[in-house]
Amino acid sequence: MRELRSSSVAVVSALVAPLLVCLVLVPFRADFPDFESALVLMAVVVAVAAQGYRVAGLIAAVSATVWLDYFLISPWGSLSVASSDDRWTVFLMLTTSVIVSELAARGRRQRRQTLRAHGRLKLLHDAGMAIGATLDAERTARKLTEVAVPRFADFVTVDLALSVLTGEEPEEALKQDRANVRRVAVAGVDEHHPLHAVGDLDGYGLAVAPADDVSHGRAHLEPDLLASTAWRPLIPDDAAAVLDHGMRSLITVPLRGRGALLGTVTFWRSRHAEPFTRADLADAEELAAKTAVAIDNARRYTRERTAAMTLQRSLLPQRLPEQTAVDVASRYLPAGPQTAGVGGDWYDVIPLSGCRVALVVGDVVGHGINACATMGRLRTAVRTLADVDLPPDELITHLDDLVMRLTDDQQEGRAEGDAAAAGELGATCLYAVYDPVARSCTVASAGHPLPVVLTPDGKVEQLHGFVGPPLGLGGLPFESLEFSPPTGSVLALYSNGLVQSRERDLDDGLAALRHALAMPAPSLEAACDTVMRTLVTPHMADDITLLLARTHALTGDRVAVWDIPADPAMVASARKLAVEQLDTWGLWEAAFVTELLVSELVTNAIRHGQSPVELRLIRDSALICEVSDASSTAPHLRRAREFDEGGRGLLLVAQLSQKWGTRHAAVGKTIWCEPKLLAA
Repeated sequence: MRELRSSSVAVVSALVAPLLVCLVLVPFRADFPDFESALVLMAVVVAVAAQGYRVAGLIAAVSATVWLDYFLISPWGSLSVASSDDRWTVFLMLTTSVIVSELAARGRRQRRQTLRAHGRLKLLHDAGMAIGATLDAERTARKLTEVAVPRFADFVTVDLALSVLTGEEPEEALKQDRANVRRVAVAGVDEHHPLHAVGDLDGYGLAVAPADDVSHGRAHLEPDLLASTAWRPLIPDDAAAVLDHGMRSLITVPLRGRGALLGTVTFWRSRHAEPFTRADLADAEELAAKTAVAIDNARRYTRERTAAMTLQRSLLPQRLPEQTAVDVASRYLPAGPQTAGVGGDWYDVIPLSGCRVALVVGDVVGHGINACATMGRLRTAVRTLADVDLPPDELITHLDDLVMRLTDDQQEGRAEGDAAAAGELGATCLYAVYDPVARSCTVASAGHPLPVVLTPDGKVEQLHGFVGPPLGLGGLPFESLEFSPPTGSVLALYSNGLVQSRERDLDDGLAALRHALAMPAPSLEAACDTVMRTLVTPHMADDITLLLARTHALTGDRVAVWDIPADPAMVASARKLAVEQLDTWGLWEAAFVTELLVSELVTNAIRHGQSPVELRLIRDSALICEVSDASSTAPHLRRAREFDEGGRGLLLVAQLSQKWGTRHAAVGKTIWCEPKLLAA
C-alpha cells in the first residue's frame, strides 16, 4: 500500500509539475530562449524521475515536451516543433528524462535491496541479542515473538514439546508417545485473533510434515493460504478461523536442537502485508535456528538445575524433628534461573541430649551439583559431630579440619586433571545449641552472620560477638558466644542471600530483616512468610535460607537435681531419690528400670570419676537420666567375659535404655540415658 501511494504521487507529480512550470514561464517566454526554458523543464523532469519510478519519469518527459511546445515554442498553437533547434531540444529532453528515469529506478531498486538487507541483518542481530539472553525456554520463545512482530511477520506462535519444558530428552519422549506440545508464546499486531493462547494445546502432538518438509528440518512456505490446503495439518489452530481473520501467508519452521525436534514456530502475514517469499524463508530459518539453540540450552540447563535441586532437597531435612526445646519454621528458596544452578545452602535442627537442640545454618560457595554434594557432606559431618555432643566451638573446629581435607582432595584432583574435583571450596556455618533447662544458648560461627533475636516484648536485636573465618582457612581459633534469651524469644538464623544482594548492601538487608521480624505475626510460619515477602528480590543471585526458632523453657517441676557425695554408700540414697521423684511424676512403670540405671551410673561416677557427682532427672517427652562428674575420662563399652566381675555396667545401661551417650563440658563429663518402659 505504501508503494502504491508513492507511485501514485510520483505520477501526479509527473503530470502536474511540468504544467505548472510552463505556466510560470509563459509571461517570460520572450526573454528566455526555448533552450533555456527546456533546461528548466529538464530539471523538473529529472527531479520527478529521481523518485525512482520509470513510468513517472517517462510521463514527466512527455508532459514537459507537450507543455513546452504548447506554451513556449508555439504558444497556444498546434503541437508541432517548428525548427531543428527545437526538435533537438525536445529530443535531448526526452532522452535525458529516459536515462535519468532508468538510472533512478535502478538506484531506487538497489537502495531498497540495501535497506532490505540492512533490515534483515538488523533483525537477525536483534534476535541474536534478545534470544540468547535467558536460560528459560518460555522467555526465549517470547523474545522471538517480540523481535519478529511486526518487523518480519504480523503474527508469530511458538509451540514446544512438554519434555523440553521439563528438561527431558525429546527422543525419550517420542519413544514413549509423550511428544505433546504446549503453546508458550504468541504475539501479533492485533490482540484479537483466532490463534490458541499461551498455555493451550496440552495433549496436542507435534505435527508430522511430509518427508521432504518439517520432519527433515526444513521450513514450509505457503505464500497463498487460499490456494493450498497442505499447510493445514502443520498447525494446531483452526484453519477456517485464521483465513476469516485475514491471514494469507505463513512459514512454519521446526525448532531442532542437536538433531532433536523441540517444537515449531509459525510466522503469519495478513492480507495487508506482502506474502512471504523465498527470501523470507531464509530469514525464518535463521530466526528459528537461533531460537532452537537457545531453547535447547535452556532445556539442558533445566535438566541440570532440576537434578541439582532434587539432590539438594533430598539432602535438606525432609521434615523437622519433634522436640520441646524450640518451635521451628524454615524456608529455603533456590537462586533464580539466571545463576548457574542451585547453591549449597542448608539448615538443620538436631535434637541433643538433655532436651537440648542444635540449630544449624550453612552456606557452600558456588552453585550446581558440586556445591550440593559438598553441602551434603558437610551436613552429614555436622550431624555426626553433633551426636558426639561436642561444644559448638569444638564442632566448628572439627568441621574446619574436614573442609581443609576436602580442599586438599580437590587440589589433588586438579593436579591429576580431574575437572570434577577441581575448584576452590569455601563454606560458612553457624552452629547454635539451646538448652531449655539452663535457658541459655551457645553459638559458634565460621564466617556466618550471627542470629537476630526477637524478644517477647517485640524488641529485635542483632547478636554481636566473635565470628570466625570461613571454613577451610585454618590457623585461627573459633570461639563460642553464650547468651540467655528470654523464654519465648525467636532466634532468626539465615544465609547471606537473604540480607545481601546486588541491589542491597548488608546493612540495609539486616535492617530490613529486623523490621520484618518486628511485624506482628500469628505464628512462626506467618513470620517466615513476612520475612520472605519483605526481603526476597526478583533477581536473586544466591540461595536463601531462613530458620526461625521460638525458645521454650522446662519449668522446675519437670527437672530434679541432686548432688551425690563421692561415697559408695550413697548409691542407695541416689536410687531412693530417683524412685521418689518418679512417684511424684506418676511414672511408676519406669521406676524399676530407672533405679537400675541410676545405680550403675552413680556407682561408675563414684568409682571411676571425680567429685562432685550430680544426678539429674528430666521429665520431657522422654524420661532422661543424667549423671555428671568432674572427670574428663570418657567411658567406653566393653564386653565382660564369663567370669569377670566388672565390665557389665555400660552394657546394662545400653540394654535398658532407648538412647544413651556421653557429652563433655569444659570441666568433666555427663553420661545420660533414656530408660525404656516410659509411661507418657
